[in-house]
Amino acid sequence: MNKDRILSVAEALREGIKEEMERDERVFCIGEDIGIPGGWGGAFTVTLGLEDHFPTRMINTPISEAAIFGGALGASITGLIPIADVEYGDFLFCAMDQIVSQISMMRYMSGGKITTPIVMRAPVGASNRGAQHAHSMEPWFHNIPGIKVVCPSNAYDAKGLLKAAVRDGNPVMIFEHKLLYGSKGARAESGAVDASRYIPAEDYIVPIGKAKVVKEGGDISIFSTLLMLHRAVSAAEELEKEGISAEVVDLRSLVPLDKETLLQSVSKTGRAMIIEESPKTGGWGAEVAAVIAEEMMEYLMAPIKRVAAPDTPVPFAPVMENFYVPSVERIQKEVREAIGY
Repeated sequence: MNKDRILSVAEALREGIKEEMERDERVFCIGEDIGIPGGWGGAFTVTLGLEDHFPTRMINTPISEAAIFGGALGASITGLIPIADVEYGDFLFCAMDQIVSQISMMRYMSGGKITTPIVMRAPVGASNRGAQHAHSMEPWFHNIPGIKVVCPSNAYDAKGLLKAAVRDGNPVMIFEHKLLYGSKGARAESGAVDASRYIPAEDYIVPIGKAKVVKEGGDISIFSTLLMLHRAVSAAEELEKEGISAEVVDLRSLVPLDKETLLQSVSKTGRAMIIEESPKTGGWGAEVAAVIAEEMMEYLMAPIKRVAAPDTPVPFAPVMENFYVPSVERIQKEVREAIGY
């Protein structure tokens, strides 16, 4: 294996963007501080150096998410393919009219005559930045018809899903966890998880709407994404030492949801747990639980478990943030309870 091809999530996303811009001249990037010579390459280094290759296709904007997505909307209608970047997922609220009332609905309202093939990238997750820079926005956009939602947990999937999103022809929201980027130097993150992977030199995509079983097991199925996927795997490995066999499924895509893989896993284990970093009430985990309850009730040997954050804003104090975000220890405890261990 070529060690030079082991890339972090930030590096894999950067390579994916570069390849898609080389492949299709309609692709361009738009956002705040994404193409400044000598800059950071956006908030988490993903676009670092791309201005050297595409000086006219890295569009730096004022601090205005409404302008970013309004500009992306107009460009997409003319046939371009924008990759729109926000520095923090929380700031998507500043562009909700553009995203919800226009981008998501344009194809439907025009009877398919107008398309908005926009890739929307947004960092999410708690990382000691306080409530306005810390939330997991997946539930908000999970509930908007017309937008696909993907959540890569590692570098291989990040690049493959981004490339698939660029080629999809529909608006796609890519949520990227801050603690998975693997950024270095000034952008290094405390508490980061190594999500780097071997990245093939040849072109590839990861299909949107396809989950992946990352650890097989027979006692319980655990479904998760992003940072929580890594914690689920760590918990499952520890539980293995106690004789508890947990199957861990990386959903990767929330919209569309891979029901087939979801239900196959539950039919094998008879128990289900969903782990998400966002608050429990109204979370995407509720929809996954509903799918299982509606279609797999005869297979369930125990109630479906949901492990999520409390229904409060993300606290700033590190000790409270650590309590807020589901931990490996909490996941282990919940699994033991679910199987009556």
